[in-house]
Amino acid sequence: MLLDNDTHAKLVSLRQELHRHPELSGCEQKTSDRIAAFLEDYTPDELHRNLGGYGLAAVYKGKSPGPCVLIRCELDALPIEELGTAPYRSEIPGKGHLCGHDGHMTIVAGLAMLLQRTRPARGRVILLFQPAEETGAGAKAVIEDPAFAILKPDYAFALHNLPGMALHHVGLKPGAFNCASQGLWITLNGKTSHASNPEDGRSPALAMCELITAFAQLPQDRDFDREFALVTVVHARLGEEAFGIAPGFAKLMVTLRSENDQVMGLLQEKSEELVKQIGQRHNLETALGYEDIFTASTNNPDASEQLLKAFKAEEITLHTMTAPMRWSEDFGQFGHISKSAMFTLGSGLSQPQLHNPDFDFPDDLIETGTRIFHRVIRNILGPSN
Repeated sequence: MLLDNDTHAKLVSLRQELHRHPELSGCEQKTSDRIAAFLEDYTPDELHRNLGGYGLAAVYKGKSPGPCVLIRCELDALPIEELGTAPYRSEIPGKGHLCGHDGHMTIVAGLAMLLQRTRPARGRVILLFQPAEETGAGAKAVIEDPAFAILKPDYAFALHNLPGMALHHVGLKPGAFNCASQGLWITLNGKTSHASNPEDGRSPALAMCELITAFAQLPQDRDFDREFALVTVVHARLGEEAFGIAPGFAKLMVTLRSENDQVMGLLQEKSEELVKQIGQRHNLETALGYEDIFTASTNNPDASEQLLKAFKAEEITLHTMTAPMRWSEDFGQFGHISKSAMFTLGSGLSQPQLHNPDFDFPDDLIETGTRIFHRVIRNILGPSN
């Protein structure tokens, strides 16, 4: 084992402490403080705080110049009430680490313990604990932070645990790995009237129904050809809860999803045209905007090969993926500045799905994730003599 029993026990304790105290995107101050306190015991050469919010990066330097390898994990939790019964369950009502970011942080913290013992032969290792992944804002904020300029990596790697895949197995796909997605909100403004005389107002009811139908049919547009495109209506609101008022306002929320950023651009263009046409036809004022913006995450061939070499050396069972994950990840931002690649780490065939209220990251994965990343670092930067 790469991690002895005492080291593994310390990491499990850290993971469960993080699990008890989840914080939402952009509010991860105490989580960041806990990680920083843990890292300080393992003497990084540099510790950078408050990157892009509450992000932090620990830097371990080799003896000679060389490439810079960044290993990234996420700080944030979800606004979901945990229903699990573990003794370390969330102590914060309505919030929980139900995506496994507590486990991802612990894996990367484990690397700090190993790097303290043996620095790389050359180059630098950056252990990045990134804020606000769940909203898609964190990676971009970190990269655009002026303090990150001196940390710019040559390689960037990340993982995400995956329920439904056998424990300790891994999944990898060169090229498109995570879909691009954007949350589109639309408002339709007309004019209220008495419910007995709806003709005296301008109700957005029919326009809202037309839009819902049109969005459902949009992925079949011939302009998408055989490209993957998905439009999901996630919320609709019409008027007030009053029987005497014909509505004058409606709001629609839609998630757009595609395998690449080019198709996402086309989805946006066609969605905006639908809103404009239907709004004009019903004499309504319309407005729209985007939130939770995730670009596509694409695995670089060189970085993917480095992961494959690590899987083979560590005798990890590999599942070659034929299609990208439908869910989105803001790790794709690191592909704009470095050779980046992400893989999935199986968290069990019977494990509750991500974002389920009873999800809990398996502590057995800490060793596996740490081993893989440590092998990647050694392969690229070499072990210190």
